Amino acid sequence: MKHVRRMGCLGVLLVLGIVSLPVISMIDSADPGSTAPVGMIGDIPGRMVQAYVRAASAMPQMAPACKGMTWQLLAGIGKVESNHAAGHQIDPAGLITPPIIGPVLNGSGAGGNTTAIRDTDGGKWDGNSEYDAAVGPMQFLPSTFAGYSGRVRPDGTGNPNNADDETLAAALYLCGNGRDLTDIGQLRRAVLSYNTSNAYVDDVLRWRDQYAALGSQEPIGEVSDQVRKVIEAARSQIGVPYSWGGGDASGPTTGICCSQGGQDGRKVLGFDCSGLMVFAFAKVGVSLPRVAADQAGVGQRIPASAGVSALKPGDMVFFGNSTGIYHVGLYIGGGQMLNAPKPGDSVKQAAVWNYDYAGGARPLK
Repeated sequence: MKHVRRMGCLGVLLVLGIVSLPVISMIDSADPGSTAPVGMIGDIPGRMVQAYVRAASAMPQMAPACKGMTWQLLAGIGKVESNHAAGHQIDPAGLITPPIIGPVLNGSGAGGNTTAIRDTDGGKWDGNSEYDAAVGPMQFLPSTFAGYSGRVRPDGTGNPNNADDETLAAALYLCGNGRDLTDIGQLRRAVLSYNTSNAYVDDVLRWRDQYAALGSQEPIGEVSDQVRKVIEAARSQIGVPYSWGGGDASGPTTGICCSQGGQDGRKVLGFDCSGLMVFAFAKVGVSLPRVAADQAGVGQRIPASAGVSALKPGDMVFFGNSTGIYHVGLYIGGGQMLNAPKPGDSVKQAAVWNYDYAGGARPLK
């Protein structure tokens, strides 16, 4: 099948000659902390990091002949396939809502697909009883996921739109009959079995390497549940466009006209910098003023003279000049912030700017 961007349709079932084990208890008992910090890493929501780490950690027991499976490889595929379920909610049990369903594979060319793939699941997972569609954060075909579902959840409850279930199925798929993923040739063949495009393989491995570098950095550390919810709420919007005046407590909205650069926010669904803060803090019941200058007066003020080192994860970080405060981001630790920077850009993680720093504010204790 030709390469389909962000939709790796796994149409070939591999027969794995490995003893089936009770995966549910294995997932529950896996220790993500032994492999990587369980929290937000780069642009990956914490719950997806947890799913990737748990799946990779399960391979020594589930696929003992497989070598070199890493959570970063799974994250590379998750990035390319669904941007780590961006725009969807993931509950503590891993259930993703609304379900992630790719283009209908009817050969029309949508999503790059030109080969019709007839329905294999009666529409159970993709809502279509005529043709298949890739489903879940790792974008499995329903028939391919069915080949692993019994191993993922021996009780028969496997769900491709459960983060734990589908990342574990992806790990098993990539491991095959005992691949050595530390060997670049076998690694590339494994990813090619996921999507038969060398460009796709290069993309996945590039993200894998980036996440490996990020994963070696110091994690944000222990934070309260409220702070974690605020950070994860903001991180869940990575990639959402900047919209001048956009965003409220419910999520992205169209904005107003017009930014200093001329962007008409009325035509863009998204967030501006302060709208992102309103959305994130609303998740823990904190109602913020709408503009950055007013948000700077909420909670405990951290003066600019104290430096960035005085900030804690969950603080708002401000930037200003002689005319006043003009920008706000959410500090997440390690000198990093989440922010909606400017028209034409999108919500992203970035280093705290080294200019115009105007201190911070701590709405949460």
